[in-house]
Amino acid sequence: MTDRPSRAALGPVGLVLVGIASVQLGAAIAKALFDVVSPTAMVWLRLVTSAVVLVALARPRLRGRSREDWLVVVGFGASLATMNWAIYQSFARIPLGIAVTIEFIGPLTLAVLGSRRARDLAWVLLAGVGVLLLGFERTDLDLAGVLFALLAGAAWAAYILLSAGTGRRWAGFDGLAVASLVAATAMTLPALLTAGSDLWDGRVLLLGALVGLLSSVIPYSCELVALRSLRPAVFGILMSLEPAAAALAAIAVLHETLSPVQWLAVACVVAASVGATRTGARQDAPGTIAT
Repeated sequence: MTDRPSRAALGPVGLVLVGIASVQLGAAIAKALFDVVSPTAMVWLRLVTSAVVLVALARPRLRGRSREDWLVVVGFGASLATMNWAIYQSFARIPLGIAVTIEFIGPLTLAVLGSRRARDLAWVLLAGVGVLLLGFERTDLDLAGVLFALLAGAAWAAYILLSAGTGRRWAGFDGLAVASLVAATAMTLPALLTAGSDLWDGRVLLLGALVGLLSSVIPYSCELVALRSLRPAVFGILMSLEPAAAALAAIAVLHETLSPVQWLAVACVVAASVGATRTGARQDAPGTIAT
């Protein structure tokens, strides 16, 4: 009897972890292609792929929607476009693991603002130590890359909140499909203006579609489902695994190695995520009383 809440919590937590691994593998593959196609064009290929797949699968119902429904889903789409574009601009200039670490300031701030118990704050602080160790060990970071990462972090925090709101107002994957279409449409003109003829190369299109599946379709679908039963604050703490996943994906795909201090940072964020997962599972379990 006592194991049921824990087993139930593994569902949304597992979905978030799958999304994390998928999105960072996709990011590493995308960065490897930046010498062929611009980051903006790669973002567009990613968003178009996700929009086509999700609209085909969900066939979203558009009639009978309220003004509030449309405002939430358009805001969700805007946050997707901004977050994706900004982080791609960032890791085009600085290492992938560092970019994602700085980006994490957004959801980390959201987790701090949403925490209700002292132990939640303790895990956030531990994750923050990891962010500082991993993100600021290097002093020769490109300023534009850092600023783009901060912008991506702000959009990421907005994404967390708007994704939860979209999941409550739009059934199934309807909202995600519409938001992806909004994001792809918003990025079309910038992509066409910055892309060269290589954008239409068959290999680039194929790899762009792969990036779209890994970085958008899989993670956003997993997270949208998870956020229906996971508090935004707990979700934000779980996302502290993103820097570690990004650093590992960069090692595997881009050969961007980690220093000992950066490995210590990885240990900090992993420990914080495990602790937050255990705390969140107990706090959100059915029948418990929030304090």
